[in-house]
Amino acid sequence: MTSNHPTQATRNARLPAAIWTLGFVSLLMDISSEMIHSLLPVFLVTTLGASALAVGLIEGAAEATAMIVKVFSGALSDYWGKRKALAVFGYSMGALSKPLFAIASTTGMVFGARFIDRIGKGIRGAPRDALVADIAPPAMRGAAFGLRQSLDTVGAFVGPLIAIGLMLIWANDFRAVFWVAVIPAGLAVALLVFGVREPGRETAELPINPIRRENLRKLSRAYWWVVAIGAVFTLARFSEAFLVLRAAQGGLQLALVPLVLIAMNVIYALTAYPFGRLSDRFSHRWLLVLGLTVLIGADIVLALSNEWHWVWLGVSLWGLHMGITQGLLATIVASTAPAELRGTAFGFFNLVSGTALLVASALAGFVWDQFGAPQTFIVGALFSAMAIIAILVRGTCISERADDDR
Repeated sequence: MTSNHPTQATRNARLPAAIWTLGFVSLLMDISSEMIHSLLPVFLVTTLGASALAVGLIEGAAEATAMIVKVFSGALSDYWGKRKALAVFGYSMGALSKPLFAIASTTGMVFGARFIDRIGKGIRGAPRDALVADIAPPAMRGAAFGLRQSLDTVGAFVGPLIAIGLMLIWANDFRAVFWVAVIPAGLAVALLVFGVREPGRETAELPINPIRRENLRKLSRAYWWVVAIGAVFTLARFSEAFLVLRAAQGGLQLALVPLVLIAMNVIYALTAYPFGRLSDRFSHRWLLVLGLTVLIGADIVLALSNEWHWVWLGVSLWGLHMGITQGLLATIVASTAPAELRGTAFGFFNLVSGTALLVASALAGFVWDQFGAPQTFIVGALFSAMAIIAILVRGTCISERADDDR
């Protein structure tokens, strides 16, 4: 009978070095991406004259594209049995997209750059997550995903911090900042190529064709309920671009706009690893409910006012909910899918979540333009409540701890 508590040896074990390396690859790419993305909503509105709906559509379509592509790259990584090569290709696409932002002169060009960037993210995402699950010991899977997410998120606030400094030095020169973002992206690709070795496959784990009906049936009912719950969850969490726009409504000067994402990602980075470790010991179901409750609080606060103290509180709560839930969702997917289909499992999960994100961001932009910013966050809170209900009604499909999956 398997114990429900980690052994002393498990508590004292260290995560493999490759997990740390993958975390630093994510950190560098996020520095690059967030240097651009933290300024992009304001660049679109103030420099290119885009509407809030256009921002929502661009952000939603870009992120949805990334998640939709993951289903194909995840399945391909299972079929080939080679996850690292796809991850390298995806990170390389992200790096090659960065100069396009610097030369963009129309909204369409920005959309094209975001599209290429997010295709790269989609190609690398599911193989990388499956690689983390392959490398990490089962009892430390939550900690592994939490660590990678935490380092990724350090990049997500270091990037905007660099962007602020360069905007102040270069008198709000968006394009110059975008050019600097090329450097960390290239370093991320090099670190992945030379710093990560993919584990070999056992004979019993030979690559399979994941799209064959008999293999897809190995994805259990519990897994598909997790996919459904994740979709409702994503509807509640539209693009963070609207956090930036909410802060700008309150009169925050252009050079300081990235502080919004810095504040969110500092909280996210500080909480992702601790909550990842907690997920190895405590109920996944109730941790998800806690994260959604925090998101409802963030939405309510942001709906109340655009004054700086309300915005910063709302943004901080948003970051806390991300820290609680994002690594946890990846852990649950890994726990409910067979090892030989992990890439496919992450891909399908992100396909459904990507579609939901496109709908959520487009809806948020429409509500923002037609009814105002407060109503946008109220709608988000309502979707969060729906997700909580789904978890409470069908949450028995979610494993309680990593121990339950061994």
